[in-house]
Amino acid sequence: MLPKNLRNRRYITLFEGIRPYRRAWLRRDVVAGITLAALAIPEVMAYTEIAGMPVITGLYTMLIPVVAFAVFGSSRHLVVGADSATAAVMYAGIAALGMSSVQPASPEWVSLAGLSALLAGGLLWLARVARLGFLADFLSRTVLIGFLAGVGFQVAAGQIGGMLGIPKKRADSAFFSGDLTKLVKTLADVDAASWQTALVSAATLAVLVVFGRWVKVVPAGLAAVVGMIALSWTLEFQAHDIAVLGPVPSGFPSIGLPSGVSWTDAVRLLPTALSMFFVILAQSAATSRAYADKYGDRFEENTDLFGLGLANVTAGFTGTFVVNGSPTKTEMVDEAKSRTQVAQLTTAAVVAIVLLLLTEPLQYLPNAVLSTVVFLIGLKLIAVNSLRKVYALRRDEFWVAVLTTVVVVMVGVEQGIVLAMFLSLVAHVRRHYAPHDTVLTWDERGQMKLTKAAPGRTTEPGLVIYRFGVGIFYANAARLSAEVMSLVTVPDPPRWLVLEADAIDDVDYTGAQTLLELADRLKQRGIVFAVAAANEDVRRQLDHFGLTEKIGADHYFTTALEARDAYRAQ
Repeated sequence: MLPKNLRNRRYITLFEGIRPYRRAWLRRDVVAGITLAALAIPEVMAYTEIAGMPVITGLYTMLIPVVAFAVFGSSRHLVVGADSATAAVMYAGIAALGMSSVQPASPEWVSLAGLSALLAGGLLWLARVARLGFLADFLSRTVLIGFLAGVGFQVAAGQIGGMLGIPKKRADSAFFSGDLTKLVKTLADVDAASWQTALVSAATLAVLVVFGRWVKVVPAGLAAVVGMIALSWTLEFQAHDIAVLGPVPSGFPSIGLPSGVSWTDAVRLLPTALSMFFVILAQSAATSRAYADKYGDRFEENTDLFGLGLANVTAGFTGTFVVNGSPTKTEMVDEAKSRTQVAQLTTAAVVAIVLLLLTEPLQYLPNAVLSTVVFLIGLKLIAVNSLRKVYALRRDEFWVAVLTTVVVVMVGVEQGIVLAMFLSLVAHVRRHYAPHDTVLTWDERGQMKLTKAAPGRTTEPGLVIYRFGVGIFYANAARLSAEVMSLVTVPDPPRWLVLEADAIDDVDYTGAQTLLELADRLKQRGIVFAVAAANEDVRRQLDHFGLTEKIGADHYFTTALEARDAYRAQ
């Protein structure tokens, strides 16, 4: 048995996202961290609109949770913080509780948000203990594109009322229920809009577009926020019926369990936490993997699970909401040439300075600015180019992505993530249920060719070498049996049928029984059944299930060519 200190290292490691470190990297990491703070602070403040949280809690997501992952995670590049997808899921879950006394940004709402972060963190820890990092692969990239597109539509549509200055009591900003009628109601109440607020939104949108496309020296979000704060203070926006944030508390968040919550609340929020868990798992793992591959860095999904879990637990204890591995923030530090999590630690230090010294100017920030920033974030989640690419390459997967988007928009984000997982599994099983099966042939020059398996098709007179494209399991075993029998039920049946098994990586009980039955049926017809190119694991499985005893060890061949030569020799 391993010593206790080594056993603990299997679950908890420190500074894997930093070690080994070179002093030459420090300047770039610090600059990248400052750049990330400048870009991300307006973004996370905007995410509080999606989450229904006080604006200061957006800054809290970039403080202790960022440090927690930097210390305990394994990815050298992944940035953890507030994220639009998980914020939308959380909002939908809390709003669905149907508690009239719980309103967005209220202390009760903040407590439930903290509880949902604690639950998500606990699920991530359980997944770490059970080594369930592989679950990230159960959300295909296609359905994730569709899911995020649906979330993006809801996020963008939910900000239209705020951009136009329509009073919340009429616009009903709680849009994340999947009910499109609320968008219709918002547009129907356009007579209640404030032209001053709409003008601020239009100006903010122009700044974001101009700086985002042509003035890249200054971050677009930072330019919009700082510029509008300055204008609001100078021109006294509040006196002209333009809503502003108002006083923003300074200092660090208080630490403690969310107040006023119960076990009943935890049980009711568990489905929401589970949905967030899968989004965090899929999105964080995909982002970490992409940047690890880009730089050839090591990356351990299960270690990241602990870091992500701790980040969410600290979020729950510091009065903020769920955090996630963010592709956009990770790209920000990558563009600034960051090499390690030292950049993220620098960002946390900058945010701490802002919380201590610079929260007073935030009170002049117009609410419409945050609504506009969130509106653009939502539009960016609708990855039209990715959808167009999927449509061109895999039409069936495109329609799966579209169906996921429709469910998120029409029903809700929680149902959308469940559907996304289900469709990912269905697509996987479908491909394995109907693999590309072929018959091997050789041309005049001795080059192997693969032709579609069809009745009457042979490798050469009297011989069929049949290649099954995937592992044999309960769902496709009957297909294999039917296809093999169609190859031999012809006027001039073959004398040998060889199963070419180079693509078969596993055989379950049903698949093995099917092979045994096939061997008997072929023997009754006077046809020799043989296996070629099976790997060691599959050969061991076939031995265990009794196929070797039935067909004889001399009917196993290392390659299809060897099987053909044996047939010719016989």
